Amino acid sequence: MNKHLISPQPLTYELLERIINEPFHFELSDESKQLIQKCRDYIDRKMENHDTPIYGITTGFGSLCNHTISRDELSQLQKNLVMSHACSTGTEVQPEIVRLMLFLKAHALSLGNSGVQVETVQRILDFLNNGVLPVVYDRGSLGASGDLAPLSNLFLPLIGMGDVYYKGVKQDAANVLKEFGWEPIELKSKEGLALLNGTQFMSSHGVYAMIKTFKIVKLADIIGAVSLEAFDGRIEPFHPNIQSVRPHQGQIETARNIRKILEGSELIARPKKHVQDPYSFRCMPQVHGASKDAINYVAHVLLTEVNSVTDNPTVWPDEDLVISGGNFHGQPLALSYDFLAIALSELGNISERRTAQLILGLRGLPEFLVANPGLNSGFMIPQYAAAAMVSQNKQLCSPASVDSIVSSNGQEDHVSMGANAATKLLRVVDNVERILAIELFDAAQALDFRRPAKTSPYLEEFLAAYRKQVSFINEDKIMYREIEKTLDFLRNGEFEKQL
Repeated sequence: MNKHLISPQPLTYELLERIINEPFHFELSDESKQLIQKCRDYIDRKMENHDTPIYGITTGFGSLCNHTISRDELSQLQKNLVMSHACSTGTEVQPEIVRLMLFLKAHALSLGNSGVQVETVQRILDFLNNGVLPVVYDRGSLGASGDLAPLSNLFLPLIGMGDVYYKGVKQDAANVLKEFGWEPIELKSKEGLALLNGTQFMSSHGVYAMIKTFKIVKLADIIGAVSLEAFDGRIEPFHPNIQSVRPHQGQIETARNIRKILEGSELIARPKKHVQDPYSFRCMPQVHGASKDAINYVAHVLLTEVNSVTDNPTVWPDEDLVISGGNFHGQPLALSYDFLAIALSELGNISERRTAQLILGLRGLPEFLVANPGLNSGFMIPQYAAAAMVSQNKQLCSPASVDSIVSSNGQEDHVSMGANAATKLLRVVDNVERILAIELFDAAQALDFRRPAKTSPYLEEFLAAYRKQVSFINEDKIMYREIEKTLDFLRNGEFEKQL
């Protein structure tokens, strides 16, 4: 099993992808233990020698910040906070994202600016290491004072409450703690707030979406190249000179990818009767490239976020500072996720247009890509399905970040809606994966009508692997199963790593 030391070292996408896909054992580094303990000791000393109210430590929360809490009630205050705020509802968050939430919170707390106990962070790691995953729901966060509701559900089990999945069974957290001999964590001052403030719900959804996006954006080039070959398209729009006079990085990269993918192709090299291709083929560098540039921007924002401290108040022991600010506000993520959803949606949009061109009966291809159209509907309806998802993506791309609802009796008067942006982003990601699967399903069928002419060695290998799972369609058959097999091929294959 892989091991990872939780430390102040910055997280990378390479590590985050491995954490999603591989088993890990997590340990707190000595450096992080010292940072956490130093901050906790400072808070304890501050409590003994400080009579001025400190938000969230000796006061209530949100609009109740003017209510001072007596010292003998501070632990109950934090426990009450976790219980009362556990209001996430809806659909259960998938296990991979729950694991990321736990990991990202442990990493943020390990930076030593949050005032928690070492044993609190260690218990989070105990959950991860033993496959104890709290039950969290996908609705209820405004993405402003952090992800209060879902993070509360995430951390109820630390205090022996709520539900968890353990060994594949949903059960009461208290029973699982007893099985391991773990006592519920007795939260100290500030700890509940440190656990619940933060952007880990938004961030974890974003990381999961981004890891998928890195693959999707390369698959779009590969599948687009298959369609270009199947449509008997031209290579000239991908010439380096075209890109050099409009040197957007994503455009340059896309054209280079297509040229690399098609290197050595018999089909692309043969003379063409037509002088131009439709935009969905000819403008792949411009459209795919613009999405790539947007994706790279969002990736930078998200990586900054997961390496940040986002709870409140924030503590600097060496400077004797406890500052109540707004690092929990999800606006950087909300705006970025809306941007990413649009960028991905456009990859799906242009993909569906290529699919539509392939079934029109143009350039020597049979209508609906079957030898006997009429008796056979062939590939008529896969395009319908792609078009439906393209339309849904347009609806999902209505920005969440432009909305705000006043909460906490006016104290929290501007919210990001970043959690809503995050959850709808995952739906866009899923749709685009399926739209691309349908394009490949159609394009591979169309390309087989060009035989015995060959495409490039790269695509011949790619298509040979695909044909081991999905066969050429001679007569009508149940199509959704073929689409699902295509989707499985794209999700589990690794051809994109060669680009």
